[in-house]
Amino acid sequence: GGRENLKAIAFLKMLNEQVHGQFPGAFTIAEESTAWPAVSRPTYMGGLGFTFKWNMGWMNDTRRYMHRDPIHRKYHHDELTFSLIYAFHENFILPLSHDEVVHGKGSLLAQMPGDLWQKFANLRLLYSYMWTHPGKKLLFMGSDFGQWNEWNYDASLQWDLLRWETHRGVQKCVADLNRLLRQEPALYELDFDGRGFEWIDCHNWQESTLSYIRRAKDPRDFLVICCNFTPVPRFNFRVGVPELCYYQEIFNSDSEYYWGSNLGNCGGVWAEEVPAHGRPASISIVLPPLAAVIFKPRRDIPWDSRPKQST
Repeated sequence: GGRENLKAIAFLKMLNEQVHGQFPGAFTIAEESTAWPAVSRPTYMGGLGFTFKWNMGWMNDTRRYMHRDPIHRKYHHDELTFSLIYAFHENFILPLSHDEVVHGKGSLLAQMPGDLWQKFANLRLLYSYMWTHPGKKLLFMGSDFGQWNEWNYDASLQWDLLRWETHRGVQKCVADLNRLLRQEPALYELDFDGRGFEWIDCHNWQESTLSYIRRAKDPRDFLVICCNFTPVPRFNFRVGVPELCYYQEIFNSDSEYYWGSNLGNCGGVWAEEVPAHGRPASISIVLPPLAAVIFKPRRDIPWDSRPKQST
């Protein structure tokens, strides 16, 4: 009684079974935008058997949000948070592919709002949010250094742009995000498991900020991520954290190394016994403009070595 093409479904299942059976470690990826269930689940569980599925919903919502002027973003906060409702239904890839930089859309950099500085800051923020969001990453060539022109199959990439510090900053930012992705199990081990993600605060639509935790299989191995989607720096910004210890700032997309304004937290902050966001402790941070910062707990630094507050 359905409209399904049963022969096509049987073919896709057999294709995936044969690929995975005869070539262990090979990937099959579905660029698929419907609500068809279990695309990336094994055939013996009723799925189609693909390794991964493109998260077209995340791509469309995020690109639409980032295209908006920051003054209007607070009215569209749900475009950032909605993807976590279904993020673990499939083995998702977060795609910023050739489709997003052709047919008059312009390059990702050109799609960002604001002046020159804000365009680059927005792009670094987009990548930082993408790299810390559950799911594998797909970024089309040229976007990794902020190409201005949309993709043209008849022309070379604009490698000459790397003479400019702005574009080298984007390239270095992407390189460091890739390094973190390899080094930090919290960013990849549980990409497809809800245990790997926790919101700290997804409700601060007025200031257009997000804060969340990524966890590894070892739940004590976690990162705290804070994002500011406005050009307004947030000082004394309090974020709830799971435990009292020192939190090292291991990444800041606003670093001058990436052509940012270099606002940050002097390498890290100590947690305080101040409950926040339903958690027993919190950190008070500087949240730079149009930027993301990542903190890692450092339990090896003795609690007694923290600076004593004067009374």
